[in-house]
Amino acid sequence: MEIIILLVVVVVLLVAVPDIRRSLITRPAFGFFKRVLPPLSPTEREAMQAGDTWWDADLFSGRPDWHKFHQTKAPQFTEAEQAFIDNQLETLLAMLDDFRIVQQDADLPKKVWDYIRKEKFFAMIIGKEFGGLDFSPAANSHIVSRIATRSISAAVSVMVPNSLGPGELLTHYGTEEQKNYWLPRLADGTDIPCFALTGPEAGSDAGAIPDTGIVCKGEFDGKEVVGIRLNWSKRYITLAPVATVLGLAFKLYDPDGLMGEQKDIGITCALIPTNHPGVETGERHLPLNQAFMNGTTYGKDVFIPLEWIIGGKDYAGKGWRMLMECLSAGRGISLPALAAATGHVTERMTGAYAYVRQQFGMPIGLFEGVQAAMGKIGGTNYTLESMRRLTVTALCEGKSPSVITAMTKYHMTEMGRQVMDAAMDVHAGKGIQLGPRNYLGHGYMATPVSITVEGANILTRNLMIFGQGATRCHPYVLAEMEAASNPNEDEGLQQFDSLLLKHIGFAAGNFFGSLFMGLTGARFNASPMSGPTARYYQQLTRMSRALALTADMAMLVMGGDLKRREMLSARLGDVLSHLYMASAVLKRYEDDGRQSGDLPFVEYALEHHLYETGEAFKGFFANFPSRIVAWTLRLAIFPLGIHYHKPSDANLQAVAKSMMEPGVTRDRHTFLCFWKDDAKDMIGHMELAFLAMREHADIYKRIRKAVKHGDIAEDLSGDELVKAARKAEVITADEAKALKKTEQLRMTAIGVDQFAPGVIEKRKFY
Repeated sequence: MEIIILLVVVVVLLVAVPDIRRSLITRPAFGFFKRVLPPLSPTEREAMQAGDTWWDADLFSGRPDWHKFHQTKAPQFTEAEQAFIDNQLETLLAMLDDFRIVQQDADLPKKVWDYIRKEKFFAMIIGKEFGGLDFSPAANSHIVSRIATRSISAAVSVMVPNSLGPGELLTHYGTEEQKNYWLPRLADGTDIPCFALTGPEAGSDAGAIPDTGIVCKGEFDGKEVVGIRLNWSKRYITLAPVATVLGLAFKLYDPDGLMGEQKDIGITCALIPTNHPGVETGERHLPLNQAFMNGTTYGKDVFIPLEWIIGGKDYAGKGWRMLMECLSAGRGISLPALAAATGHVTERMTGAYAYVRQQFGMPIGLFEGVQAAMGKIGGTNYTLESMRRLTVTALCEGKSPSVITAMTKYHMTEMGRQVMDAAMDVHAGKGIQLGPRNYLGHGYMATPVSITVEGANILTRNLMIFGQGATRCHPYVLAEMEAASNPNEDEGLQQFDSLLLKHIGFAAGNFFGSLFMGLTGARFNASPMSGPTARYYQQLTRMSRALALTADMAMLVMGGDLKRREMLSARLGDVLSHLYMASAVLKRYEDDGRQSGDLPFVEYALEHHLYETGEAFKGFFANFPSRIVAWTLRLAIFPLGIHYHKPSDANLQAVAKSMMEPGVTRDRHTFLCFWKDDAKDMIGHMELAFLAMREHADIYKRIRKAVKHGDIAEDLSGDELVKAARKAEVITADEAKALKKTEQLRMTAIGVDQFAPGVIEKRKFY
């Protein structure tokens, strides 16, 4: 008993007496932390400091506040936004012929360019005081998504000026003089902007930008002024071939000290008219057969005044921070909008095609193999739209959540690729024959564009999501890193001491909490909702706690090596991402009023995300270098094993069946799609055939029964089918008229385009 009391006293003294604690506990821990601290390059540090945290911090904490989460209101369109969507947007969509844009003209028609400029589609993010539309991220996302269901080339042309580029940079950082001159010109379409960041030797590593600016004296407007002599070579620059004003990122140096004592000033952004002497617009690229303008830009010994730096001289060297702050918002809108459009189109059209296309006398959507692909499309699209909405919600609240937007960009573009692949599998020959009636082909070809730009997906998954999340979202690590980097070691030690005990308590709570949840199956976890989704809240809370514990242990054991073990850190990033996506699904289900028709889609999504979470943990434990730590973590988190499973066959079939049912659920899930009620329209022809067949489902049912009994031959279609059914008295005369019209629509829908000799070779389709 005396020994126990003595031990308690020792522990109390170690913890409660600051001088003893700092000497025996904090100082050794501080030294260890500084040794294992992953080194950060200047560009990494700026990227780490850019943007905000939001729901991602809750998920990383191990203690997500679901009640607070559900209090977040989904954004609503303003009257002006809704009017624009109902009028200008619909007019633009009706003007777009994507096959002609891509295959014949390789450009948007002049009337489309003129309309986009006149109606300020390039000015959605520019304030009204400068003549812009000042639309919310929600409206921006909706408009780009809806255009993308019609034409990826048109959508990219619209989205780029409203994403990372001169408009946004000027809005946030421009001088009053720069804003007053450039923003009205950008708003009314007088100027078309582009932004040049990527070069032949500089992609993901911004620190490797070879483009330079040297501060020097030169002549401008007939006077000698202090300015910058620029040399650059950029490629992959969207809108560069038609841009009239160029945003440029470069490294700025001041060897003669004309701006101050600092010689290597750093990455800087400037705005340059493309007709300025020395600026050269290079040749055009052809990005995977798409028609949006993309090309090169060069400059040799181009002299500009210092006043052309975006933000003026005070923002020299701050370019990378500016870019990261703007990109963290734009990354959550533009490319995710394209992915959402892919999801909406593939769900609506695959459901329709699977019902219209028949084999062995019945719709192919009734075959289980096809239903498996359809279930993946419908369930994944539910996540796509849910994720788009949730991320836009954060942006509409004024947040700039860098980790969330990185997750959104990566996972939505990857899911867009998955649903497109599945849709092509179902459509088969219908999907691969290009022509005015093919609504998948150009989107299929364009999918890798989204995968590649605004941070290549391999980079985003392996370096950014967990790399930033582990420090930005963790309740203590970023503050501990700042304490460790404090040049005043005594001050840093005091800061670290105030955090250490909290961090230890946090880690211990996560360990025992994870073990308890694992042993009980998380059944005692609170859920904000009752009903069929309650168990998912419990499991997501459990996995949130598991992530917090595992991330702490990984950083403690591996330190800076974790940064280089990209496969390991990416798996923890996957856990965070799937928790976010599952949260988005639950939020949408509640926001939409718990629609019963949505439940199969919700269950697919949540089962999938939990399964992928388990697989990510499984892969992490199997490859973690310290086998003792890996075994301990697995035992604490999954003491009874990992029992998450893929969505069931019954679930896939329920989703597939819903996709072939016209009505409210189908319309809500695919509301971004645009089509004309015209059999010549690329989507309209399939929609009309599908609706007609559903309307006359009873007729087709009777015909299938007659075929089965041998009253009608099984290989008939079109007029021959109508005549045979009428002769066998399976249908009435009025039904024969309806069936004839429906069969005409059906045959048009399952047909593909074909061209006379010489048309394709001469590219003269019209």
